[in-house]
Amino acid sequence: MAKIFVVGGSGRVASELIKNLINDGNQVSASSRHPEKIIKLDNVVPVKLDLHSDVSDWSEVFKGMDVIYFVAGSRGKDLLQTDAMGAVKTMQAAENVGVKRYIMLSSLYALQPEKWSQYESLAALTDYNIAKFFADNYLVNDTKLDYTVVQPASLTEETGTGRVSFNEIISNTNPIPDVAKVLAEVIKHNNTIGKVIMMCSGDNPIETALKDI
Repeated sequence: MAKIFVVGGSGRVASELIKNLINDGNQVSASSRHPEKIIKLDNVVPVKLDLHSDVSDWSEVFKGMDVIYFVAGSRGKDLLQTDAMGAVKTMQAAENVGVKRYIMLSSLYALQPEKWSQYESLAALTDYNIAKFFADNYLVNDTKLDYTVVQPASLTEETGTGRVSFNEIISNTNPIPDVAKVLAEVIKHNNTIGKVIMMCSGDNPIETALKDI
């Protein structure tokens, strides 16, 4: 059983992720500025905290954790303080208390700005992609964390298929349950450490795709 902290614990992806993590036998703490919105399951501890809080506040709640997930997002309302600097604060906090494993939910091609204008769905989210660029770039280049960055194509509310394509973008969407499943499975695969994984719906079973990454 791992002790896992989910930052942004009340969102759509977070709810599915937490269900997967609990089904795998983990203990989960999850943060939100509205902790009452966090999914209510055994072994899930809601934490009232937001990304405007200081690094020291995040360091305190990260003590004793094995894995940090960042799945927070402001939906365009607070990109600098939440999606960009908020993410950086959690990375700094993780390093401060010696939590090495850090999983970032990002966005397709977040580290490749030259791609953004080539896809209509990305061009409409330029400000969001800029925020994710800075967060991902800091994680990859300015920390010593054992990171994995998952960069999905557009999220949809469809039923999950359990099948994906990694780093070969053959579709422009992902069902949320598939993204959450990939996030949950990543921590079982040490070969994903230090990797940026672009994903979309595809033909490969998630377990096989992760083994082959």
